[in-house]
Amino acid sequence: MLSERNFARQIDLTSLQLFVAVCELGSIGRAAEREFIAASAISKRLSDLEGTLGTTLLHRHTRGVRLTPAGEGLLHHARAVLYGLEQMQVELAEYADGVRGHVRVHASISAIVQFLPEDLGAFARLHPQVKIDLEEHLSPEVLRAVQEGATDLGLCNGAMGAGGLQSLPYRRDSLVLVVPRGHALASGGPVAFEASLPFDHVGLHANSSIHLATHQAATQAGAAVRVRIR
Repeated sequence: MLSERNFARQIDLTSLQLFVAVCELGSIGRAAEREFIAASAISKRLSDLEGTLGTTLLHRHTRGVRLTPAGEGLLHHARAVLYGLEQMQVELAEYADGVRGHVRVHASISAIVQFLPEDLGAFARLHPQVKIDLEEHLSPEVLRAVQEGATDLGLCNGAMGAGGLQSLPYRRDSLVLVVPRGHALASGGPVAFEASLPFDHVGLHANSSIHLATHQAATQAGAAVRVRIR
C-alpha cells in the first residue's frame, strides 16, 4: 500500500491528462491524434498508471475502451485535480497581471440581491487590484464555510448565531406579508405574524433563513406554518 507521499510522487500529471483524454474520446487512437502523441506511448503510460494504482482502469476492445469502476472513480478525481491546476494557473497569472489580493465571500441570496451590488461596486472602485469571488449559499452553509476556512467572510442571517466567530451587524432585512386583494388580512394596517398562521403560506427552501425564522416564530406562538407551496 503506497503512502500518501509516495502516491503523490508516483502519479504523473501527464498520464492523468492522457487518461482523461482517452476517457472523453473513447479511444486511445483518437486521444493520440488530439494530443499529438503516439498511441503506443499513451498505452504505455496507462499501463504504468494501472501498475501504480494496482488496479485495472480500462477494458480495451476493438472499438475503443470501456471504463472499469476504478476507472470511473479515477476519472472523477483526475478531472478535479486538473481543474484545480487550471484555477491555480489562472489565479497566479492574475497576480502577474497586477492583482494584489483575493477575497472570497459567501452570502445569502437576500444579501446578494439587496445590499451587496452597491457595496461591492464601491469596494471595487476603491481597490481595483483586489479580486472578489462571491458565491450564493444558504445561511447555515455560509456560517459553516467561514468556520472551515472555505471563505474569508460570510453574510448570513444573524439569528443563526456566530458559532464562536467574530460577527458584525451588516444590514437589517424587513419581511412583509403579501396577500391578494380582498383577503381577510388585507385590512391595510399592521398585521401580526401570528395572525397569518391559520392561512396557507408560500414558503422557501427548508434550510433557508426565512423558513427557519418563520417556523421558530410559529413555534413560539404555539402553532405551525401551513406551507402549501415551497
